[in-house]
Amino acid sequence: MSKGLRILITGFGPFPGAPFNPTPPLVERLAKLRRPALSDVTITTHIFDVAYATVDLELPQLLATHRPHALLMFGLAARTPWLRIETRARNAITTIWPDRRGARVRKGSIAGTANARAFGPHVFRLLRAARLTGIDARASRDAGSYVCNYLCWRAIEAADHQTGPRLAAFIHVPPLRRDGSARVPGGMTLEHLADAGEAILLELVKELRRA
Repeated sequence: MSKGLRILITGFGPFPGAPFNPTPPLVERLAKLRRPALSDVTITTHIFDVAYATVDLELPQLLATHRPHALLMFGLAARTPWLRIETRARNAITTIWPDRRGARVRKGSIAGTANARAFGPHVFRLLRAARLTGIDARASRDAGSYVCNYLCWRAIEAADHQTGPRLAAFIHVPPLRRDGSARVPGGMTLEHLADAGEAILLELVKELRRA
């Protein structure tokens, strides 16, 4: 797989408790990258509303329309000051917090199968690429129980299908101010996230070329 690569990069909009989500400007920055390693890569982007029904409706449509070889997803972890590379999706969904559309689920699991589903060993190479930019990045085994984790689960499901993306990854980013500056002194900025996001994207392209 060396020519005509297609990558779908996604983010999320605001949600209750987080009126500003930094993932849309991050996704926009990554989509505008011009690098030799990306010369044969078609990047498409999408911003999900933070709603379970939106994920269920739009993710299959995006995969069918763009047929990406890889899916790179970003979400906001409002209480985490570092970059989180998710290694798996949990078969868990909150029954307490409604999504942005007010939907509240009544069952605490996504599917009647395994307790978790793993993205695969490639995520640790993405983690290493992010760390080489100097950012504080860590592997995470808990993507929460909200819409981010739900998207993780659905993405891994899609990647398990023969016609789905070959690779998928989900990155949780810390909160930023609206101007892209750090929320705390010495904290991460949009520039930091863009540098790490670029490194992750380029490593993902390498992984696809090895496939």
